[in-house]
Amino acid sequence: MGSTGTASASGVTDADDDRRNVSDVTGVLVLGACAAWSLITAAAHGGRPEGDLLAVLAVAAGYASGRIVGALLPVAAPTAGALAGLGLAVAAPYVRANPQFVTPLGHTGAVAALLTLSSGVACCAAWAARTPAQRLALHLAAAGITVAAAALDSTTGLLACAGVLLCSLAAGRMRHRGPALAALALVAALAAGTSWAVAENVLPDGLSAFLEEQLSGHRVMLWRDALTLVHQDPAFGAGPGRFGELSPTAAQSLMPDGKPHSAALQQAAEQGVVGVTLLAAAFCWVLYALWRTQRPTPIALTAGAALTALAVIASVGNALSFTIVTAGAGLLAGIATVRPLTDGRRAEQEAG
Repeated sequence: MGSTGTASASGVTDADDDRRNVSDVTGVLVLGACAAWSLITAAAHGGRPEGDLLAVLAVAAGYASGRIVGALLPVAAPTAGALAGLGLAVAAPYVRANPQFVTPLGHTGAVAALLTLSSGVACCAAWAARTPAQRLALHLAAAGITVAAAALDSTTGLLACAGVLLCSLAAGRMRHRGPALAALALVAALAAGTSWAVAENVLPDGLSAFLEEQLSGHRVMLWRDALTLVHQDPAFGAGPGRFGELSPTAAQSLMPDGKPHSAALQQAAEQGVVGVTLLAAAFCWVLYALWRTQRPTPIALTAGAALTALAVIASVGNALSFTIVTAGAGLLAGIATVRPLTDGRRAEQEAG
């Protein structure tokens, strides 16, 4: 009887290890392909791949750090991460989008992204807590981050943080994560597709005029410049980091930052269709890792909601241009996919 129990526990552990290895190998391949394609497009047309390589490195480093600290301190580590993200958003006004991208959506850059990630990490810490009191306190902390977004006049951050908190609370009643993660993938795809449709001017006139008013005409002109570059070379794009020097709208801007303020359109303009496909693959890999993780469904769905909100923000802003944001996204994904050490010790005890 004891040997049967031991064999059963060993089989479960081996299956869990296989699932974790598949998602980890997939992540290595996807991130490696992103780095390699950046170098290939830079060799084809020139450009500066350093920014893309740094982003890949930041995601990988954040993910590895999240796996380590999440295993050692499953509640304290994400709590500290949430406070750090909030502190950076409050104390680093220089990362806010410049004024032409502020109204009426609010700050759509790094501040909104940092607040969103902080809210997601706080909610993950809440679901990892063992006592109801701790869980309530951490969910209240996430609500406090939402209030901080309003105080910082970040409309996008306010909406994103509120959405993450509501999704986290709803996730506590869900038993199956697959359909919810598929819905989150659809939301991200719709956000990217909408920005592309606005740039192509294929939406109905009334809807197109409304969205252009909300997004600002300058941003839409940047998007259309990006599409022009895509049409010129859909395979390789113009080369990483070259949008700013090739965009007429960016050249005429009073405060140019060399970005089209849409992650998908920037990848397509600078690295072609393959580049934007790899960006989508990286997001899908994270959702796949959340689907396969051993962590409770509320944690997986909360992290998925926060990363989806980040993807939506990146569809209309330059959030992914900041290393602290990409590292924070990797950290959140790592914390949500870690296998806590306590689980392994409990399995060994049960097997014994």
